[in-house]
Amino acid sequence: MTPKIAFIGAGSTVFMKNIIGDCLHFPRLAQAQIALMDIDPVRLEDSRLVAQKMIEAMGAKAKITCYQSQRAALEGADFIIVAFQIGGYKPCTITDFDLPKSYGLEQTIGDTLGIGGIMRGLRTVPHLWSVCEDMRAVCPNATLLQYVNPMAINTWAISARFPDIKQVGLCHSVQGTATELAHDLGLAVEDLRYRAAGINHMAFYLELAAKQKDGSYGDLYPALQQGYDTGHLPTTTGNNPRCHNYVRYEVMKHFGYFVTESSEHFAEYVPWFIKSHRPDLIDTFKIPLDEYPKRCEEQITDWGQQARTYRNAAKIEVTQSHEYAAQIMNALQGGTACTIYGNVANNGLISQLPESAAVEVACHVDSTGLNPQPVHDIPPQLVAMMRTNVNVQELTVQALLTENRDHIYHAAMLDPRTAAELDLGQIRRLVDDLLTAHDDWLPNWINTATAA
Repeated sequence: MTPKIAFIGAGSTVFMKNIIGDCLHFPRLAQAQIALMDIDPVRLEDSRLVAQKMIEAMGAKAKITCYQSQRAALEGADFIIVAFQIGGYKPCTITDFDLPKSYGLEQTIGDTLGIGGIMRGLRTVPHLWSVCEDMRAVCPNATLLQYVNPMAINTWAISARFPDIKQVGLCHSVQGTATELAHDLGLAVEDLRYRAAGINHMAFYLELAAKQKDGSYGDLYPALQQGYDTGHLPTTTGNNPRCHNYVRYEVMKHFGYFVTESSEHFAEYVPWFIKSHRPDLIDTFKIPLDEYPKRCEEQITDWGQQARTYRNAAKIEVTQSHEYAAQIMNALQGGTACTIYGNVANNGLISQLPESAAVEVACHVDSTGLNPQPVHDIPPQLVAMMRTNVNVQELTVQALLTENRDHIYHAAMLDPRTAAELDLGQIRRLVDDLLTAHDDWLPNWINTATAA
């Protein structure tokens, strides 16, 4: 049976190109009905054009339809991919950075945790809930592949209100970091073997090994520790010269394990690296403040040329990315089984974390479904660190579920980075300012509620 794939937020053309390009490499997906939905008609048309040229380049039989109605796009879908940003870079991301900065609170990415992540969660979850409501109505058996940040807050909120919806939150941090570590050590990523677990952006490699000449696997942690201690590591991450891995290696030095998310992200999940009275830390650990706005500006500048290139190209080369979505859809359709790292509800998967939390674990995927694998041996120091982030996630989700504005303040007050910089009164005033500034993008109850 020909599957239907609905892409909500298809105006994210480059990301859509990666996912649809991956799909076209799998025979079971290359004939899919692909429904592209976005509220921006210009970006939607750009995405349609790119997708159509890729289909023609591959000689595939997939069919593209475009929608500005979410429910119409979801009708009869087997898979839903969501990749939207409520409020966009302008005005919401700018507000999430500028207002905290006026209080002396600096951020690097601000989309997952911290004051920026909390605000993004408040804006995003209600729209994800609307996707789930429409799924119940027109495609109740579909699988939701969720690529939106803040990943853990979103996944937790969906499972809490819509436990019947099949969903997985997807990120590329586990496989992406494995590639970086292989590069740092001069190894082929195919020779690595690892096991990771935790929460999104704070999962750790519990085992990290490389294939030896005799076919056995040797522990890589001694080499990582030695490389960092002697100054041979870390290198810059990816292609961004602003971003280095010093934060993650320093955490490994003190906690014993390497985290799966980038140093620019991780620096704002913990209280040790960004402090207004310690500018030396920024220099020592090469922390790129305001990194996300810089990336957004670069992407906006680059997009004009990219869009012209796509429109003028006779055909578009179709390559495969390292995203998980197409592998998952192919496996669920009866293709080759795979193991991915996904964010799912903690139904006994990690006994050391709250039962309702969203956790990131290995998941075996085949025609029977997505099967998360339990992990019960996370070292206690790592669990303790995760709990500081889980507290913020839980309170943000509780604020949304119970429509309790007070829990928004509580989430911000217990955020490690925010609490390290601001006092309780400052945090309350900052939250008030942000909620007022974001009023048009938030659920009505937030700014009509009476806070204690």
